[in-house]
Amino acid sequence: MDVAALNALGFEDFVAIFGNVVEKCPLIAAAVWSRRPFDNFPALEAAFSEFIDALPNSGKEGILRCHPDLAGRDLQSGTLTPESREEQARAGLDALNSAEASLISQLNQDYKRRFEFPFVICAKMNDKATILRQLLERVGKDHAEERECGIEEVKKICHLRLQALMLHKL
Repeated sequence: MDVAALNALGFEDFVAIFGNVVEKCPLIAAAVWSRRPFDNFPALEAAFSEFIDALPNSGKEGILRCHPDLAGRDLQSGTLTPESREEQARAGLDALNSAEASLISQLNQDYKRRFEFPFVICAKMNDKATILRQLLERVGKDHAEERECGIEEVKKICHLRLQALMLHKL
């Protein structure tokens, strides 16, 4: 799909295609649709990032809360979004041994108790060892710093999901 075809997408089609670029946040895609026309695909990505950046802190934390726990019950029960399932599998989070699974579960609980949102990292850009190390390090950050770190990870995820959509579906 070229940029002209992207800009010609109706609201419903746009949201159907881009609705999970930010995990479980189709309203962001709906808001981004209203920013058409896009000059190019980087402008589309910038529109997603700018929308996220303009949110108040509570909105940013809401975005973080839409993400599943890494290697959590959604992965175990098969209820992850297809994108999250593929991303967690690529990082090896679907093949943890019992000690790793127990550790990540405890770390996820500790993290959520401290920050009141789940740990978010771009799993596709990391392996399970790096994810565990980051989880251990980031639980010690202050709330505002960690919120912004999580949002930067959301933007990385967004970038990769947009890239995949542009290469495979558009």
